[in-house]
Amino acid sequence: MLETGDFATVGDLAAYEKIAPTYMTRVLRLTLLAPEIIDAIVQGKCELGLAELPEPFPIYWTQQRQILE
Repeated sequence: MLETGDFATVGDLAAYEKIAPTYMTRVLRLTLLAPEIIDAIVQGKCELGLAELPEPFPIYWTQQRQILE
């Protein structure tokens, strides 16, 4: 919805979804994870959550794999 321009800011989207902007920001960080890390989380092979992610975590997938191994 941010990419399509339906909402101008994360705050606007959070208000629409009725969640805190800080939580929305934390969840949006997950879109930057390497695809195989996301797959492992979805398949239950990795018990990684928001609390376990280093802040900030690396944007490069190769570095993410090294830190999260």
